[in-house]
Amino acid sequence: MEDARKVFDELTETDEFVWNVVIQGYANVGPFAEAIKMCNAMRVSGLPPNRYTYPFVLKACGAMRDGKQGKIVHGQIVKAGLELQVFVGNALVALYSKCGEVEVSRRVFEELPKKDLVNWNSMISGYVANGYLNEGVEVFRAMLLDDGACLPEHATLVCVLPACVEASAVEVGFWIHCYVVKYGVKVDSALGSALITMYANCGRVRASRVIFDWISDKNVVLWSAMMRCYGMHGACRGGMVAKGLEIFEKMEEYGVEKNEKHYACIVDLLGRAGLLDRAVQFIESMPIQAGKDVYGALLGACRIHNNIELAEETAEKLFVLDPENAGRYILLASMYEDVGRWEDAARVRRLIREKNIKKPTGRSSIEVECIYHTQGRRYSEALDGPGTPKLEIIQVHSPVIWKR
Repeated sequence: MEDARKVFDELTETDEFVWNVVIQGYANVGPFAEAIKMCNAMRVSGLPPNRYTYPFVLKACGAMRDGKQGKIVHGQIVKAGLELQVFVGNALVALYSKCGEVEVSRRVFEELPKKDLVNWNSMISGYVANGYLNEGVEVFRAMLLDDGACLPEHATLVCVLPACVEASAVEVGFWIHCYVVKYGVKVDSALGSALITMYANCGRVRASRVIFDWISDKNVVLWSAMMRCYGMHGACRGGMVAKGLEIFEKMEEYGVEKNEKHYACIVDLLGRAGLLDRAVQFIESMPIQAGKDVYGALLGACRIHNNIELAEETAEKLFVLDPENAGRYILLASMYEDVGRWEDAARVRRLIREKNIKKPTGRSSIEVECIYHTQGRRYSEALDGPGTPKLEIIQVHSPVIWKR
């Protein structure tokens, strides 16, 4: 960009196109603040920014997560009468989503008189990226029901499928897979790993393996998804442990470098199958230093198989490696309570309060007659111990209706 800027500064005459090229460059590679400065300089030079300028400026604001500056630019856009332009509207949706203001993003989205596929994708990804999974799935449904909307493409499916998995919208995930097969959408590692995870959560290990074998260009994400699938079902399905270990060993043959998450998958695989001693030996033989993911998997296995001695050793390591994760403390406290060690349980829960560790609100979701019901409780109830929930939240979501 330094060379591009030198060339620009030496020009004797400039027009909107040249200004936009330089602003676009800063918006893409930085420094992002320079894109905003150039936009202001463009205005001072007597050339008003146009519908091609503002998307670049908004992109720069989003890259900096600068919602305040973004609102200033939004005001300029409204003053120029460009807020309903498709490109500008999409950039505004993306900006507010990146800044965590999804409600504002949705209002901008709804005001657009004509929505293209990029608009829909931006709104879906905005919800999903900010943790509003059910809302992301609902926008996807609305897109399918909109006569003026385009059919979803690869980018749409990659965005919404993980949300379907997390939000327990399984029937949407199945529909997506049918759509992929019917319309011949390319299944790469991004889409394939999401499908594998969906079928793994449903207990359909064989379907996950078929998708895995189907994809020729396998990357780290895909291998991890398949190993996690075997890990989830290693305790209840014969041969799954061996299959998971086989995939783990083959990774290097495909040039995929193993990292801690892959080792954590194997620990989880062995642990769920009840092979705790073998899991410990595996950790000790690792060529890299075991971290919170590895010991977290081991602690979860200890909980499944009620091995409180090993759980205590593992938890002590996690309290150092992952001190702000309330789940580690709560899991150990629950194990103490299961065996009647109330003083130890109280001691661990007291640590949570003393360290002021926060736990995200727990939620569960169930589908009844095509209506999603999500309920949760305040984190204080989870920290203080079992008892009557302090608050129950029910969310009812729109019926499942398919038009295409």
